[in-house]
Amino acid sequence: MLHNLRDVILDWDHRLWYCINSQWHNPLLDCVAPFLRNQWFWAPLYLFLALFIPFKFGRKGLIWCLFFLVAFSLSDQLSAHLLKPIFHRLRPCNNPYLYGIVRVLVPCGGGYSFPSSHASNHFAMGIFSAVTIGKVAKWVWPVAIIWALLVSFSQVYVGVHYPLDVTCGALLGTAIGIVAGKMFNKYFFFSAQPATV
Repeated sequence: MLHNLRDVILDWDHRLWYCINSQWHNPLLDCVAPFLRNQWFWAPLYLFLALFIPFKFGRKGLIWCLFFLVAFSLSDQLSAHLLKPIFHRLRPCNNPYLYGIVRVLVPCGGGYSFPSSHASNHFAMGIFSAVTIGKVAKWVWPVAIIWALLVSFSQVYVGVHYPLDVTCGALLGTAIGIVAGKMFNKYFFFSAQPATV
């Protein structure tokens, strides 16, 4: 029963991957997707947060930056160094059975595929930001989620992950983001009042 269920899930995973990677492509996404999943493309956003949050919220903002880094680090360590070596799932671009089928738009890289560290990390950072900053700026919620979804979708589109990889990575990152966000809110709750240093 469990074996059959796993086969069904993996079959749908491969079918959806094939649609996203090989059938739904277009010149615009071919150009944009590699940038969306590149961490250096988002470096200005990280720099902005590192400067703006402490400026806006003072000492609490500095602590927020520390929590942000902890959420990212925890997500990255769990996904890349704990779970991937356990599951040993090959990336689509490294799978010999998909040679000639997969469209690879970025360097494939080494390592394993499940779960996606990109998805896990960006959902951890995005959900943490939403849980904390969303208390004083409601628009952060949709922006953070759309940001993480774009990065995750791009990972499938460029050929380095399957949908199941990014889905489970997103769930892991979401759990980490929620826990880190609730811990921050418990002790360092943001308010709309001016910051005090």
